[in-house]
Amino acid sequence: MIAQEWDPIQYLRFTDERLRPALDLLAQVPLLDPANVVDLGCGPGNVTAILRQRFPAATIVGVDGSAAMLAKARLAVPDAGFVEGDFSTWSPDGPAPELIYSNAALHWVGGHAVLLPRLISLLADGGVLAVQMPAMHNAPLRTLQYTVAETGPWSDTLRGVGSAPPVLEPGDYYDLLRPHVASLDIWETTYLHGLQGEDAVGEWASGSSLRPFLDKLPAAKRPDFRRAYADAVRPHYPRRTDGTTLVPFRRLFLIARR
Repeated sequence: MIAQEWDPIQYLRFTDERLRPALDLLAQVPLLDPANVVDLGCGPGNVTAILRQRFPAATIVGVDGSAAMLAKARLAVPDAGFVEGDFSTWSPDGPAPELIYSNAALHWVGGHAVLLPRLISLLADGGVLAVQMPAMHNAPLRTLQYTVAETGPWSDTLRGVGSAPPVLEPGDYYDLLRPHVASLDIWETTYLHGLQGEDAVGEWASGSSLRPFLDKLPAAKRPDFRRAYADAVRPHYPRRTDGTTLVPFRRLFLIARR
């Protein structure tokens, strides 16, 4: 998993846009009252709180690799448990969960051919793995991060730095997971986010995929890198006449039942 310093405040600048896919995923979970629920990649706990509302009687555990995010989550959902852990090696410390729910997290981890079947194997019989991941690796928002990193005066500092690896195509996930599950539902949605602000795309990316680059740079160089990135993406995501920046954002969903 990519090591980085997450900023919960920056991540939550676009709470509504980031929350909508989480709700869309949860709406398709075919469970009424699971006893044990895991929020894998819980971040600041905003989705954990929704899981608590949906499953009030469940034991809920949030897992994340960021201590800063977990500190925020513990304040947001005091009646859930939270543990720091690596998604690629995490295992439940207790009963097998009926639901492992992961919103916008597993794309940070490579090796899905091993990881996802392993997560399914951790479920109780009849349990569900529910996953949503951005599929933006070919979009300018993501590709231009590498272009700016490689061509600016910070290129030596950022050599070898990368963001989340590409996710697989839907058919590849189907072929990978179908032999391990009783049922499997996979779909994609492209959200057209209407972002506000002069540097809306830069602000969005700074809360997620741009973090590894920013974290590697000295603080004094980060503003120049941000400006260079904003200049690069602006032609691809122009502000409309009302000041809104429209960002098509592709996301992949899967619901796998053991």
